Amino acid sequence: MQYIRLVTGLMMMAAILLAVSVQSISAQDREEIGTLASPADIQKFREEFIKNFHRTGLNTTIGDAAFLRIMVECTNAQRGLEVGSFNGFGAINMGMGFERNGGHLFTLELDPETADKCRENIKKVGLEKTVTCITGDALQTIPKLKGKFDFVFLDAAKQDYFNYFKACLPMLKVGSVIIADNVVQSARAMKDFLDFMENDPDYDMVIIRASEEKGDGMAVIYKLK
Repeated sequence: MQYIRLVTGLMMMAAILLAVSVQSISAQDREEIGTLASPADIQKFREEFIKNFHRTGLNTTIGDAAFLRIMVECTNAQRGLEVGSFNGFGAINMGMGFERNGGHLFTLELDPETADKCRENIKKVGLEKTVTCITGDALQTIPKLKGKFDFVFLDAAKQDYFNYFKACLPMLKVGSVIIADNVVQSARAMKDFLDFMENDPDYDMVIIRASEEKGDGMAVIYKLK
């Protein structure tokens, strides 16, 4: 496939940085984090929470989630948007990056029960001031959001990636980073999106595999102008 360029070493980098900076959360609930005295204790609690998180096939992999957090941190992203929250595993990882940057992440989830679970998990790790989960159809919700975004993660209906992107377009800053998940296994469903990004001179795109767990990949896109 013409889109795919594999970038090696990302999994190793993700694992190292996960150990260094995701020192976060342990076992009980929201009350427990309130008793933790230091940032190091909170980090330790979060680390344990992520390690023991009940993930399913719909979740971002551990390696990919670490990669997302790294991207948030190294780009100093201030205002992010995730399309497709599920139960909050990816949002928690990115949220730690936004917390470190002093920024904020908005995450969108269509299903009300799933959105409630996402909010519950976000609250358990003490990120509710940094991550806001919004329930509703993304294509209807995105135009209602105010302000600019410098980081976007797409992980919802694959056939709608191009529509999500077009909805976000008026809000994207020059220098924004857009990351789209599942671009290898679902390449046909999002062909319009990938073709546009491959050919539009305003964007630079590379497709990577940060984790081999799913045998899939992510598109990392940079808005040049």
